[in-house]
Amino acid sequence: TGIGAGPAVIAPLAIGAALMVMVFAGGHISGGHYNPAVTLGVLIRGKVKATDALESKQALEANSTHVVPYMIAQFAGAAIAALVVGKLLRAGIAVTPITPKIAPALAAECLFTFALVYVVLNAATAEGTSGNSFYGLAIGMTVMTGAFAVGDISGGAFNPAVALGISLLGISSWNNIWIYLAANFGAAIVAAFVFNLINPAAQTTPIATDEPPYETPQ
Repeated sequence: TGIGAGPAVIAPLAIGAALMVMVFAGGHISGGHYNPAVTLGVLIRGKVKATDALESKQALEANSTHVVPYMIAQFAGAAIAALVVGKLLRAGIAVTPITPKIAPALAAECLFTFALVYVVLNAATAEGTSGNSFYGLAIGMTVMTGAFAVGDISGGAFNPAVALGISLLGISSWNNIWIYLAANFGAAIVAAFVFNLINPAAQTTPIATDEPPYETPQ
């Protein structure tokens, strides 16, 4: 997220690369969302029901899991990460606090959260890209680009769980968390509707129940 993570050039590269490898590593297990905004976008896009399992063949979908537990796990993971970083901070590692201005931060977070969720839906849930091996790269590079572009404006969270983490660490004030929550969830909703608008039903993969992941539908 480009938030006090070191030299301006290195931080976005590290963040994008880390997300890329984690998506590739966990995509076949859980879908590799790692982001409540992505989970919400996938829900609205129609690939998962609020109380049903994600049972499709695409990379960003999971098996036998639910939206609420996903989000609980995502926020819990952010809290645990904040605790770990807090230990490192006490060891002398410096993190620069951010003080975003409301309007620019909202715009920045909306823009790149929309881009992230839109890329996720197209690279990992559309039939036209079914079975591809580049989805993780596309997702990681989207976050990297956003961190480069607007990291100095909003901190570049693009993820409500990240917003929780930086608030717990004191990197961002709790008074600012609504900026990230509103922008991230709002942009995810818009991205899902735009995806459904420009992708006819025939070009999206129906929910499957038995086939293994990554298999192209016949």
